[in-house]
Formats: sequence, C-alpha cells, structure tokens
Amino acid sequence: MIFRFDTRDKKPKLRALLALTIAAAVVVGMLAWTDCARNAAAICIVMAVYAFGAISVLLWAFREQIRYNPYSYNTIFYIGFALFGLYILITYIVLVVNMLRFPEVYKENQIIHVLLGSAKSFMVLTSPFLFTFSAALCISNISLIRHEGRRIVNLLGIILSVLLVAGVVFIFLFDYSVSGSEREVMIHDLIANLFAAFYLYFECMLIGIIVADVIAARYEPEKNKDFLIILGCGLKKDGTPSPLLRGRIDRALDFYKRQKEETGKSLTFVTSGGRGPDEVISESASMKRYLLERGVPEERIIEEDRSTSTFENMRFSKEKIWERDPQAKIAFSTTNYHVFRSGLFARRVKMRAVGMGAKTKWYFWPNAAVREFVGLLTRHRGKQALILGAMIAIYVVLTLAAYR
Repeated sequence: MIFRFDTRDKKPKLRALLALTIAAAVVVGMLAWTDCARNAAAICIVMAVYAFGAISVLLWAFREQIRYNPYSYNTIFYIGFALFGLYILITYIVLVVNMLRFPEVYKENQIIHVLLGSAKSFMVLTSPFLFTFSAALCISNISLIRHEGRRIVNLLGIILSVLLVAGVVFIFLFDYSVSGSEREVMIHDLIANLFAAFYLYFECMLIGIIVADVIAARYEPEKNKDFLIILGCGLKKDGTPSPLLRGRIDRALDFYKRQKEETGKSLTFVTSGGRGPDEVISESASMKRYLLERGVPEERIIEEDRSTSTFENMRFSKEKIWERDPQAKIAFSTTNYHVFRSGLFARRVKMRAVGMGAKTKWYFWPNAAVREFVGLLTRHRGKQALILGAMIAIYVVLTLAAYR
C-alpha cells in the first residue's frame, strides 16, 4: 500500500496554509493598490502560485492525517478541496495566458469574476462525472431494491442522484439568462453563487468520502496484531451468520491465518454483537460457533454480546481487550463500505484500531456508501457550519466587490 496507517503520533496542522493565505493576500493587495490594471497578470500568477501551494499543503495534510488517524472528517475535507484547488490553479493559469495574449479583452475585472464564478464553473465542468455517477447510483439502487425490497434506506442512492442532477440543472436554468437593474442582477448572482457554494461543498465531501472509503476498504493491516474485532451485522433465522456477517468472519480468518504463517504470531478474536429481538442467539455466540467449527481454539475467542450498534461494538470490545492488555495492537473486520465509519467510532472511544474490509455484492456498495456519507455529515455539524459559513462570507464579499 502507498499509505501507512497509525504511524504518526501528532495531528497535522494547517498553519502553512494559513501563512500562505496571508502572504498571498498581502501580495495581491499590494499589486492591486499599486496599479491593478497593469499588474493584472501578476496578480493571476500569484493566485495560481497560491492555488498550487494550497493543493500541496492539503495533499501533505491528507497523507499525514492518514498516518495519524485515517478515519477522520479531515481526511475527507483535505482530498475533496484539493481537487477544487486544482481547478482554481488551472483556471488562473489559463487566465494568465489569455491576459498576455489578448490584453485588450482580458482586463483586471476578470480576476475577481473568475473567482466569483468558480463554484458554478466547477459544477458545470464536473457535470459529466455527476451525471455518470448518478446514473450508476440509480442502477445499483434498482438492483438493490429488487434483491433487498423497498425500504426508505434502499432509496437513498436514488434520492441523492436526483438531488445531484437537479442541482446542476437548476444552476444552468437559473443562471442562463438574467435581466433587470444592477441591484437585481447582483442579488440574482449572489443567490446563484451561494447555491453553487453549497453544492460545491457537498460535492467535494462526496468525492472525499469515496476516496477515503476506497483507501480504508483496500488497506491491509500489518501482521502484528494482538486482537481482531469482528463486527456483528445480523443472523439468519436458524442463528447462523448471514452472508454479510460470514464475509466479515472469513475476512478475519484469512488475516488470522496469514499473520500466523508470515510472523508466527497468534491473535485473539473478539466477536462483537448482541442479540436482536428477532435473533435466536447473540451475534457474538453465532460468530464464536462459526470460528470453532473452522478450527480456532476456544481460548483464542472473546465474546462481547452486549452491543447493539457499531459505536457499542467498539466501546465494549475495547473494555474486553483492555482488561487483558491496554497496549495491544488491534484490528477490526467489517464489510468494505463500513470500514471508514467503523474506524471513526473506534477513535471516538479512544481506541487505535485499523480495519480490513470484506467484499460485498456490487449493487449493495453504492447505496451503503451513500448511507455512510449521510451518517458522517450528520455527525459533524459544527465543522460543516464553520466551513459553510466561511464560504458564504467569501462569496458575499466577492459579489459585493464585483458590483462595486
């Protein structure tokens, strides 16, 4: 793997990005104050350099965040907005070239208008990806409904697809033609830019969660683990593991055997899952029986049968493990789409554990990933309010400046 998890003890800071932003603002301000018209190309170059620097810092922070804690909201944010930074970089490079080639057409007012329209332009530029992604999401949801039945959670992918497409269509139709007084046009542009800013934020987050999910699901933990938690997820009517749960157990068994072969080190399983109202035994007991049937010694299995959610899986499993070894190296096994969010819960109970993902049916992944995306967003309302508030303020200031 390119990335290594949990090899850094300190959280990466974005002080370099703050310093870079201040420096760029000072230089741009000085150039604009001196002679904005004459220094227009130079200002664009500074903006392009700033965008390149911001991308570099965000990608560095993304890598270091994974080394510190791969299951973090910051991981999503860094990679999502690095992509938007790349768009800004390319835009200002093109603008510099046009200013140098056609100075009579491309004036200094283009600098702020390019930045002001960046969110709308990014929406249009990425619309082929959004339409393709939405179509694929709908197809997978239809297959999911055919196999799993009509439930509201199975419609999340279709709902998100409709919202993604509707957003692009709305901004195109709303911004296609506008007339009226300067004040009316300014209000129109402000509404369009704020809508695009909201859309941009959630699009970047969606891209970020897809990347983070894939990295987390494909990661193979180092073969040095003391404990391996298997997260429960439902049983058949006869008390045997469901196909989804069996996949998690088999993934854990495969890791257990390969660690033993490669390093000679044995690990202990923690079967984590309580008994649901429609289950004949606890998920933990069912998993233990499955492991015993496949030759795992009973002393290598710890039962955790109180949990009713992923958060409780991690909380109660940590208690069981720390009774034996507070310094233990821990891994967990779950379904591929669920690794990232499970790791987030592990960190919430202050347990450093790395996950491994079991494969699932193709039509189940996209909708489940959307559910994970929604779940992550609803649990980080404070950070999102701060970021969205800052974006709103920036676009309001830019709009007022553009019509000054």
